[in-house]
Amino acid sequence: MSLTTPGLVDGVQPAPTDSTIAISAPGYDYRPNGQRTGRGKRRLSATLLHALLIVGGLAMVFPFIWMLLTSFKTLPQLLQDPLAFIPDPWTFDNYAEAWNAVPFGQAYLNSIYIAVLVVVGTLITASMAGYAFARIPFKGSKVLFIVFLATQMIPAQVTLIPFYLLMTQLGWVDSHLSLIVPGLLANPFAVFLMRQFVLSLPKELEEAALVDGAGRWRIFWSVILPNLKPGLAALSIIVSLGVWNAFLFPLVLLNTPDLFTVPLLLSSFQGQFGSVNYGLVMAASAISTVPMLIVFVIGQRRILNSMAASGLGGR
Repeated sequence: MSLTTPGLVDGVQPAPTDSTIAISAPGYDYRPNGQRTGRGKRRLSATLLHALLIVGGLAMVFPFIWMLLTSFKTLPQLLQDPLAFIPDPWTFDNYAEAWNAVPFGQAYLNSIYIAVLVVVGTLITASMAGYAFARIPFKGSKVLFIVFLATQMIPAQVTLIPFYLLMTQLGWVDSHLSLIVPGLLANPFAVFLMRQFVLSLPKELEEAALVDGAGRWRIFWSVILPNLKPGLAALSIIVSLGVWNAFLFPLVLLNTPDLFTVPLLLSSFQGQFGSVNYGLVMAASAISTVPMLIVFVIGQRRILNSMAASGLGGR
């Protein structure tokens, strides 16, 4: 009597068939180098994506680099070889001359204090409105919020004439009040962002404060507002960038040069020197652009994190 092992034919293990492979290890890829092929495709697609992003990034940053390099060129070089990429020789005279040609110092002070007042006011009003829309139920709150948010779809050019007439009635034309008060009172995006942040906070915090006898004001100042610091920090950067770069409304509302903001003063500077010395214009552009660019680079991660966190509520 001979002993045989199940599955052996004449003592030899038969080669696996498709059916035995499917039964013994379902889902396993028995193709040669199948796993390597998949990884190779993913690496190739990732490499192509990164290459495309690098090319797009270089295309977007090239004008800024060109502006900086041109600001260090002398006027003879600009006249002889305007397409030269590297300054030869390098000079810092354009910055000193551009700063002294027009009152950039006064324009900086105007833009800074307008931005500070608008940012502080917006943080207070937007956080209060966002808390009210998110946590305080009242009749017509959803409709009011939708209507308030829908105003973002109205182009600013459409509201320019009515806004100018309103500022005329208030006596705020050629005054910084026309830029500060409306900016800190009505910002639909800021209210929406704060509402989303409040919705992402657990309701148990507010319920615990209610049990302890706290009112709405105490809950807002002591419980809600401290937990909104990431959103407030990101919102302050976004609002400050918008206020600093505002051009259309200051152009219409301000007439006195001593009240000009940096973008408005830069526009008048380009009108004086734009056809004479591009180095001065590029230096003035760098003076007005670099500070806010530094602020954005420092705060860009906080902005992205706030945008991601603002959708956690899902409501």
